[in-house]
Amino acid sequence: MVREDTFEHAHQYLSGLTDEELQIRFWHLTQEIVDPLVELARTHTSPSIERSVLMRMGIDTLTCGAVVGECETRGLLGHGAGHVVLVCMRAWEVDAPTAACRLADGDGWDTVEAKWGSAR
Repeated sequence: MVREDTFEHAHQYLSGLTDEELQIRFWHLTQEIVDPLVELARTHTSPSIERSVLMRMGIDTLTCGAVVGECETRGLLGHGAGHVVLVCMRAWEVDAPTAACRLADGDGWDTVEAKWGSAR
């Protein structure tokens, strides 16, 4: 298989762009690449994946299960359990395990629903 050399064609098109225009084009193309990946992650998550994310944030297994279960019940799993914890971490200025424990105890779901609402 012979690869067609596209450098000259691309160079002609890009050579007229300023550094700022090149940077804008770069970020636009990057966003086009990333958008489908973000959508795929949003629509194809699972409780197992979300528990794994929380565990990598330093949260113990039982707390992970409680937070993910509540996210699932409230229809928030697509936003990501880690994102839910992050919203509370920022709101309360605490670390991930502390925020997750508070969520597992039932505290703070009003904070989460203020951001996304509830799908229940």
